[in-house]
Amino acid sequence: MNFNWVKTNKWIKKLFHNLVWDIPNSEKKIYLTFDDGPIPEVTEWVLDILKSEDIKATFFCIGDNIKKHPEVYKRILDEGHQTGNHTFNHLNGWKTETNHYIENLKLCETEYLKLNTEHSFLFRPPYGKTKPIQSKAIRQLGYKIIMWDVLSYDFDSTVSEEKCLENVISNTEQGSIIVFHDSVKAEKNLKYALPKAIQVLKDKGFVFDVIS
Repeated sequence: MNFNWVKTNKWIKKLFHNLVWDIPNSEKKIYLTFDDGPIPEVTEWVLDILKSEDIKATFFCIGDNIKKHPEVYKRILDEGHQTGNHTFNHLNGWKTETNHYIENLKLCETEYLKLNTEHSFLFRPPYGKTKPIQSKAIRQLGYKIIMWDVLSYDFDSTVSEEKCLENVISNTEQGSIIVFHDSVKAEKNLKYALPKAIQVLKDKGFVFDVIS
């Protein structure tokens, strides 16, 4: 499976119904998510923005980055955000043997359990790429596989800052799961688009929540 488009089609959601694409609700809730951290400067900047806006979000963290930057990961938890598993080495499931992929997921799990008092059973596959056999094995471990409804494309250097913002504000609906990246590669687009997107979405009456 590989899902790389701005707005996820409803037929894809039906076809891959075992994956979580959005979270229907009656309260205009939406869900900001951040992939690939924790990275000291970038993740800390995101946390500062979220704190100033009184917003909670969900961070899908790479195990190796948790190991390198435990203090940043701890801050994510201390400030009331949710975290999820993004493998230890940001593996592409299509290019990885299934047993190795699952072991890498478990390595990430081991790393965050050193700092997290509660087990997070949220998983997002790097690149949105997993084989059906991997997806099944992950769900058998008790994980929810969290995909997305809206992809900002902040990580893509060919996408302008303005287009990144437009991707989010034009496609977000009630229940949308939105993907940004707290990574060095995404930093330029992220720093432009995130604060502006939050303001526009707030003005539209949306409220932000964590995925659980």
